[in-house]
Amino acid sequence: MKTAAISLATLLAVLLLALLLGRMAPEREIVTSARIAAPPQRVWAVLSDGAAYPQWNPFITRFDGVLAPGRRVTMTLTPRTGQAMEISPQLVRVRPGRELRWRGELILPGVFDGEHYFILAPTDAGGTRLTHGERFSGMLPWLIGVERFRGDFEALNRALARRAENSEASPLPRSIP
Repeated sequence: MKTAAISLATLLAVLLLALLLGRMAPEREIVTSARIAAPPQRVWAVLSDGAAYPQWNPFITRFDGVLAPGRRVTMTLTPRTGQAMEISPQLVRVRPGRELRWRGELILPGVFDGEHYFILAPTDAGGTRLTHGERFSGMLPWLIGVERFRGDFEALNRALARRAENSEASPLPRSIP
């Protein structure tokens, strides 16, 4: 009984230390960009159509939920290296035709946290400049390195551009069912 209590106390101390270190660890960020030969409204129509993600998106292979700030969505991330994982982040900014942003964490807050974003800006040529990235914080991003996901972000950008450029997608924003 005494050994179990010491083991539990040790486990709690390690978890507390991990959370504190995670809060003090430097943030990491991946920022990618792409020029898309389609207007922001068309890019948004593709980005906001979660039901179609399995058809075109090589990284976020499932996206279910309603696009509204404060709502949680469920998605499956399928990185090129590693296993697919299901997450349920909270949408923090939904600006049709301009920005989609969510925040989530794995395990516990402070262990592996991320704020993922897509920013769409019109270009003079009638296309879109996409800025796509994620700001990571917590202990695990500091330890494992997040650059391993850059290729997944870039693959998503290329697939989004192909889909928007070759699509007659409605320019109207959609909710994800």
